[in-house]
Amino acid sequence: MNRRTPRPGPPKRPQAPADLRLAEGVQLDLADEQTVKQVAYDESDLSGVRAEGVEFLQCRFRKARLAGSELDRLRMADCLVETSDLSNLRAKRSAMERVRVTGARLTGLAWNDGVVIDATFTDCKIDLANWRFTRFAAVTFETCNLSRADFGQADLRGATFVDCDLSGAQFDQARMAGCRFRHCELDGVGGITSWAGAIVHPDDLPALSRALAGALGIAISAE
Repeated sequence: MNRRTPRPGPPKRPQAPADLRLAEGVQLDLADEQTVKQVAYDESDLSGVRAEGVEFLQCRFRKARLAGSELDRLRMADCLVETSDLSNLRAKRSAMERVRVTGARLTGLAWNDGVVIDATFTDCKIDLANWRFTRFAAVTFETCNLSRADFGQADLRGATFVDCDLSGAQFDQARMAGCRFRHCELDGVGGITSWAGAIVHPDDLPALSRALAGALGIAISAE
């Protein structure tokens, strides 16, 4: 995978066609190395599917279910994901490129050792997600619940977090220079010593300072 310094954003928009045909037949019965292009998965149930190397190109997922599926080496390019359930989806070594995710549930998502490029996540529940070793370039998380998410050893230099709940999230050995945080909940974040070069809004500093004090063994007392 390309490991050059990630762009900070803004993300490029997905190039998904306005008119898409509904998924049917083999498009609902995914197999290894299958490519699906310009298809709408509206209220489709793909939960529990197991396949490797699947590609979704210029597709839309609206009220779709991929909960509990195993789709390692998945590639999603120019896709829209709207109010869908991707909870506990396992997609190791996978890639998102020009993807917009809105109002989706991704609790327990495993997208480790992957890449996320030109993506926006808005009003999503992404708690307990595993993003370890993943590279982010021009990615924005806005009003998302990312509590207890694991960004250990991820490359977050191209990521922006706005109005997100990151309480208890882990950043151990993450690359953070240029990563932006604005109006986020940061209580209990781990790996705070990896935040060198991160850009934090002044309103977020109290919670961050408490986490840093804890990491350094500093006791805070009013006495």
